[in-house]
Amino acid sequence: MAKPPYQVIADEIRQRIASGELAAGARVPSARQITAQWSVAIATATKALAVLRQEGVVKAVPGVGTVVAGQAKLLAAANVDSPSLLDRARIVAVAMQIADTEGFAALSMRRIATELNVATMSLYRYVRGKDELVLHMIDAAFGESPPPPPPQGWRNSLDLAARFLWALFRRHRWLASVMSLTRPQMAPNGLLYTDWVLNSLDGLGLDEEAIIHIHVMLFSYVRGLATSLEAEAEAEQDTGLTNDEWMVTQESTIRAIPGLTERSVLMRIMLASNVALDLDSLFDFGLKRLLDGLAVLIASHRKG
Repeated sequence: MAKPPYQVIADEIRQRIASGELAAGARVPSARQITAQWSVAIATATKALAVLRQEGVVKAVPGVGTVVAGQAKLLAAANVDSPSLLDRARIVAVAMQIADTEGFAALSMRRIATELNVATMSLYRYVRGKDELVLHMIDAAFGESPPPPPPQGWRNSLDLAARFLWALFRRHRWLASVMSLTRPQMAPNGLLYTDWVLNSLDGLGLDEEAIIHIHVMLFSYVRGLATSLEAEAEAEQDTGLTNDEWMVTQESTIRAIPGLTERSVLMRIMLASNVALDLDSLFDFGLKRLLDGLAVLIASHRKG
């Protein structure tokens, strides 16, 4: 029985890696290059790369592309030393590096053990399972740099808190999706961030419920947008197109939609070259409106 096209492509790329033609760290063909070289659809090319990522043969590196994975590079990037020295911090560092470069879906206890060149069961001496591992990953991410001293004024403080969180989610695109909104993980460094935000709201005449609701609302807004960061990066990597470039390719589809004319507001906006619809612009716009609304609430409590 003939292999499906995506498997044939994955086998050929894997063979080029095994032969040394593509060394560790070398870029492999992008999805767009695969479609041209093998004359297949973009979905087939994307599936071939996904197979290689799941096997740990390749990894996605932001700003570079999909490259050949290499244990030495991975360990060096995670700031770990000899494979014989195993501890929880090292396991967490490698886990974060895998999630950062290849996406959270690529992370498993078996994959971490492979990168560390140890037996999978040896990891359970330091973490009881993936849920505990994720808790330590969250704590390590928030512990990379403490929130800066809060500026004067609640609005400046909340603005800074939101941008601190957005930058953290941008560095670790998997982080937003693994954090719970209603049952927050008890990560010490994450709780210190929460306390920092709550202190910014203390003394404004708000009751405890309002204070915690404001924090959760702000967190959920930033987290909600940030859950799209990983998918957006993967889409750009797989297609080789930025959001603006992709939108250009959709122009004929938009124009062919029945009922939409050149006078339609949607048509005008979708085809406009000066309309920013990237996640950063959405974050900035929404944050300002959210803080505007809180200003009304806080002002009413101060008057009361």
